[in-house]
Amino acid sequence: MVSLTGNGDRMSANLRHQGFTLIELLVVMAIVATLLSLVAPRYFSSLDKAKEAVLRQDLLIMRNAIDQFYSDTGKYPIDLEELVDKHYLRKVPIDPFTENNQTWIVMPPKNEMESGVYDVHSGHTGQSEDGTYYEEW
Repeated sequence: MVSLTGNGDRMSANLRHQGFTLIELLVVMAIVATLLSLVAPRYFSSLDKAKEAVLRQDLLIMRNAIDQFYSDTGKYPIDLEELVDKHYLRKVPIDPFTENNQTWIVMPPKNEMESGVYDVHSGHTGQSEDGTYYEEW
């Protein structure tokens, strides 16, 4: 059997060193905050670059579908939903900036005798990193 007499100092010393002090926690939190302040701007700029890449790809796919529709039927689609109904697109893509598939700006044909969707642009009014406006892409 172990006696507690004579070991009281050793047990109280062990109890004092079982946790972190407030200063140690504050130092660790300061280091983490410093690292986050360095990483966060790069993270958010990479998100914008990814959204721009998705937007460019979506516009390319929709414009290609419009051109194929015109080649097959000799007329432009009435709206983007007609491209889905006729299976030129599986669904109207979601604009990555507005996060909605109803914000696309559809452009009519330059020839006033024709109607329908000639071109499509993003409904987002922001400016890209290269200085161009998204609605002009």
